[in-house]
Amino acid sequence: MSAILKTLSSFLAIALISGCASKVDAPTQYDLGPLPAAAASAAPALPAVSVADVNAPAWLDNSMMFFRLAYANEQQPRPYASSRWTMPPAQLFQQRLKARLAQNGSAVLAMSDAALNVPLLRIDMDDFTQTFDTPSHSVATLQVRASLFNGRLLLAQKSFSGRADAPSADAAGAARAFVGANDAVIGDMMAWLATVAPKK
Repeated sequence: MSAILKTLSSFLAIALISGCASKVDAPTQYDLGPLPAAAASAAPALPAVSVADVNAPAWLDNSMMFFRLAYANEQQPRPYASSRWTMPPAQLFQQRLKARLAQNGSAVLAMSDAALNVPLLRIDMDDFTQTFDTPSHSVATLQVRASLFNGRLLLAQKSFSGRADAPSADAAGAARAFVGANDAVIGDMMAWLATVAPKK
């Protein structure tokens, strides 16, 4: 009987240890929050546009929040261990852009629903990282390239970048800073679209 009890005790101990080891706190998730109400009145009117899925390099094609230590090795993007975006940065930007266009009264179509003679906007994301120039100060950095097509004809192309100071030296500060960086880039992109999109 004692041997059976010892065996059961061993299995119970292993089960308890396994349970503790597998119990990992879920990461804190961030997005860009709601749109500012004042954004609609500040943006120029735009014609209908089709928005393709935003492309991003492989290292950004996930929900990890990346930062760089420019004072140590700025060529090494590092992920936060316990903080994540709710979706990959390219999708966050795309969702924000479509919402801003719709808020401004523009008809926004998916690439698969694109109508004849509706211009197609393609966007490539090059960077979406928090960069620390000192241990206590960082900026959110966003870089994208936008190309506007009419069928196979390239109408215009331009690069956009946005930077915003993070209010705190952590993932929460990065999330707040990226709201400003994204909105600044989207505002500039909408102003550019107003000058290059074909008028009906």
